Amino acid sequence: QVQLVESGGGLVQAGGSLRLSCAVSGTMFRIYTMAWFRQAPGKQRALIARISSGSIHTYADSVKGRFTISRDNDKNTVYLQMNSLKPENTAVYYCNRDPGPYVPWGRGTQVTVSS
Repeated sequence: QVQLVESGGGLVQAGGSLRLSCAVSGTMFRIYTMAWFRQAPGKQRALIARISSGSIHTYADSVKGRFTISRDNDKNTVYLQMNSLKPENTAVYYCNRDPGPYVPWGRGTQVTVSS
């Protein structure tokens, strides 16, 4: 069964940067389109960035120009470089394949941006 383990979150001041990682178990990683999602308190989980098996990127307007998604197929890992962070980026960040069917969600990684 595919497992997802997100890491790299933390507390950062506004304007700072973080790099998130998502380790994916299983041998099918390289053919998956992968995505990062986030869920802010009281809000639904939302997709913010997607990367195809051929490394084509798409982004939500809210993060375009500040966040960069990438992948390393040899390491079965997808990354999210987040720059110019804002307090409204505070959320739990998750990765998963996209579109579905989704594999079981990981625990996510908490990102907290202080003003």
